[in-house]
Parts: sequence; C-alpha cells; structure tokens
Amino acid sequence: MTYRKLSTEEYKDLESRILYEDNHLLVINKKAGEIVQGDKTGDEPLSETLKAFIAGRDGKPGQVFMGVPHRLDRPVSGITVFAKTSKALERMSAMFRNGDVHKTYWALVCSRPEPDEGELEDWMTRNEKMNKSFICKEPSRHPGARLAKLRYRTIGQTDRYFLVEVNLLTGRHHQIRCQLSGHGFCIKGDLKYGAPRSNSDGSISLMSRHISFIHPVRKTPVEVSAPVPPSWKGVTLP
Repeated sequence: MTYRKLSTEEYKDLESRILYEDNHLLVINKKAGEIVQGDKTGDEPLSETLKAFIAGRDGKPGQVFMGVPHRLDRPVSGITVFAKTSKALERMSAMFRNGDVHKTYWALVCSRPEPDEGELEDWMTRNEKMNKSFICKEPSRHPGARLAKLRYRTIGQTDRYFLVEVNLLTGRHHQIRCQLSGHGFCIKGDLKYGAPRSNSDGSISLMSRHISFIHPVRKTPVEVSAPVPPSWKGVTLP
C-alpha cells in the first residue's frame, strides 16, 4: 500500500495535535473543517491523512489500520479518537454506543441560557436530505423520532457570548446544535441552527473539550483534554 508523502509542515502540524497515542489508540485535536471519514465531497478525511502520517513516521511498508469509532461534525473541533487496531476499534465502538465514553463539550452561544444550568430533554427527528435535525413536539406523529438528553451549565462569558459546558446523555445527529438552538441559545457561527452570522473561518464555536474512558485493551483510565481554539478570543477559562 502506498500513501501520499506528507510535507514537513503537515508532519509538524499533526504531531502537535496528537493528544494521546499508544499501540491501540490515537487521539487528535481535530480542526474545524476537517472531515473524520470520507464523504461525498471527495476531500481527504483525517483518517486517511493519519494513515499517511503513521506510514511515513514509523516506516510502515504495508497497510496502516486507522479505524473510526466515532465522528465529529465537520465544523466542530476538538477531541477525536481513532483506533490503530481492529480489536481497539470493535471495543471502542461498543463503548461509544453504550455510553461508556464520557465526553464534555464547550460551546460559545449567542444568548445567555436561562437558567444558567439544567438538563434538556427533547424528541428529535432527522431530515437526511437537509442534513439537519429538528425538535418535534408531537413525537407520535414522527415514527423516526428519538429521545435526546443533555446536561449543560454556563461556565463563562465574553463581551458578547456565553461559554456553556455540555455533557451528552444520548448521542443524536447534531444533538447539541439542535437542542441548544431549540431552547433559545444557538451556537456562535452555526447558521444552520439559527446563528445570525457565520464565523470567518467557516467553523462553529463548538468543541469536544474533554474525554474519559477505560482503555479498551489495557483496562487503564484515559483522560484527555483539548486546548481551546485560538479563534475563541476573549474567553476566560474556568
């Protein structure tokens, strides 16, 4: 298997964004705009870039395994887990499905949440053609509707926005984006879900900030945090 040769700048960039790595897992700080897996755009996904990175860095002559146990939306940044072995992929995928991976997200929102903290519970439905989710008030009329739950708390603010920490209790399509918007505090830059203006870099101000789980092979605790994007100017960290 031949992988494309990465530039020196690409190697340095990827190395600087690796948050955790061992023989089974690679956890990286995904940039907003990167796709995790291949899609209809034809853009190179991060999974393929990392294969080329490992092949070049480690001098691997054969095929590099880089499994995808979960995904982040393209405009979202932060912690993304990849599996370097099939055993790790199978087990991590099951852990994500079963809620054994604890994820914390940070979002800059356009309006102050009322109250400052709480739990949101909604029925959501997904429109595949629009690639968008909606809160439905009468789930019985939407056979595909699924219950969505999350906890949030306001932990800071800038001169114009509010920093909210979110813990997902379920994993639905665009869940954080849809629920926060549906309750009156849309995410900065998220035009699809009601933000008044876009971010200059095409991102939305939502990041996967922290993750913790028991290693699927070693059975030891793993905790990883991602740095706040430089574009989040004026955010005072709690």
